[in-house]
Amino acid sequence: MQMLFRFLKPYRLRMILALLLILTELAVELVHPMIMAKIINEGIMQTNLPLIYWWGAVMIGMSLIGFVGGIINSYVASYVSQHVGFDIRERLMEKIQRFSFANFNRFQSASLITRVTSDVSIIQNLVFMGLRIMMRAPLLIIGSIVMALVVDYKLALILVIVMPIVFAFLVWSMKRGFKLFRAVQQRLDRANGVLRENLLGMRLIRAFVRQDHENKRFADANEELRETTKSALRLMELTFPIVLLILNLSILTILWLGNREVLIGGANTGEVVAVINYSMRITGAFSVLSFILMNLSRSKASLQRISEVMETEVDLTDSNKAKDEDQIRNGSITFDGVSFQYPGYESSVLKSISFTISSGQTVAILGATGSGKSSLFQLIPRLYDVNEGTVRIDGYDIREMKMEQLRNQIGYVPQEALLFTGTVMENIVWGKESATVEEVIEASKHAQIHETIMKLPNQYETILGQKGVNLSGGQKQRLSIARALIRNPKILLLDDSTSALDANTEAKLMDALQSYPCTTLIITQKVSTAQQADHVIVLEDGILLAQGTHDELLVECELYQRIVESQYGKEAVAHG
Repeated sequence: MQMLFRFLKPYRLRMILALLLILTELAVELVHPMIMAKIINEGIMQTNLPLIYWWGAVMIGMSLIGFVGGIINSYVASYVSQHVGFDIRERLMEKIQRFSFANFNRFQSASLITRVTSDVSIIQNLVFMGLRIMMRAPLLIIGSIVMALVVDYKLALILVIVMPIVFAFLVWSMKRGFKLFRAVQQRLDRANGVLRENLLGMRLIRAFVRQDHENKRFADANEELRETTKSALRLMELTFPIVLLILNLSILTILWLGNREVLIGGANTGEVVAVINYSMRITGAFSVLSFILMNLSRSKASLQRISEVMETEVDLTDSNKAKDEDQIRNGSITFDGVSFQYPGYESSVLKSISFTISSGQTVAILGATGSGKSSLFQLIPRLYDVNEGTVRIDGYDIREMKMEQLRNQIGYVPQEALLFTGTVMENIVWGKESATVEEVIEASKHAQIHETIMKLPNQYETILGQKGVNLSGGQKQRLSIARALIRNPKILLLDDSTSALDANTEAKLMDALQSYPCTTLIITQKVSTAQQADHVIVLEDGILLAQGTHDELLVECELYQRIVESQYGKEAVAHG
């Protein structure tokens, strides 16, 4: 709740206004039964029409005041709830953007989506209810009991006895409901996760004719969500009838005792009617309170889930020694005894890696799947921190650089080309917002994608589908490379980003990269790419097996020989 209070603090003046308006409505409701008693005792019983008209007019005037107060209160409550929801979503997104990859391992993507959307909406509704009816219901109950005691304390004692029983039952329901609604949100996470995977992998599902399997998987997740939700709602739906039964029995008791009091002269009709009126208001307030407690149970679960994200410590931050300046001048890279293991895993994916890459060199990194190539790449822009050793760029430990400054000077093309919904132009300038049209065209030409773009319906203004669905794999790779090149990076990292390119296109790309004064690292499985590189590094099971030029490795490294042999035959190895 403390987290929610922090978000509510900027709107405290509007919340005070909402509270005052609730008190105005409440005052109107609590005074009405007293006026009704007066009309009955002094007007109807005495046949005093002027008094009836006068107090009737007073009741209408007060009702209008309460009506206007309710309208303004609804507006203020909506304003605060919408803004608080906006603020929480924005803060969540900012926090998620600062997450390290290790932090992402703790939360599934579907769970984060649910927390930013569904959970925040639940909190938004809680704030609205809190300012509109949540405070009103308990205040109306307390106020009605107090006013009933003032009118006739003997009859009102029944309410005093019954209320603690009803309240204790509601608190028990709320505690039970919290556990159930937390389970509901977890089931919703799972259903969203299955749905997300299906939408992203729709082509693969159809290619393998796995629609029935995936439908069943979603049906199972959906069934779990339905059953858990039913259990939660069943508990909440049973709460109100039980509360209503207890309250109606208390009203019947008040009627019976009130009738007896009127007959023996211990009370008058107006007082009995007033107490009954207050009892009815309490019954209505408790029906609202049951609904509120159900939402509180759900909101508590959502608040806890949001707080988990907000309070997660980002384990990858700038050092206090980090300088706010560009420290990369040339782009030389040194790995000095680097070992790395992913959080939560016991075995290291990189073990005592040491090498130096000179400024401006093109380096090819080869190795079998799982040898640690991509992991090595992710250490350079400090997407993860090393467990042992040091990564240096231009002699500086990257942990002593500002991450923003470091990453701004690195062009990174991931293994899976990821494009965003938008135009071709927007996807390229995503790498550099201030880029001119000329820079975009130049980067596209170097990435060997310009001619393809010019054949698209609207050329650079062509809208790309989600993840670039209307482009081929090679086109997406080249577009991703253009996005990296437009940054004019000091270091360019290509993570198997030419796998879908034919030999001719790849050769042209490699030639074009020579015009960029940057250090280039390429993860590849192609010997042809390694041949064009200045230096080749071979990894095996996280160990640096060998390094050198293509010709040197062809003589000295058995694994490299096998790679060459698999692609070019034994003759290529024999003749170097």
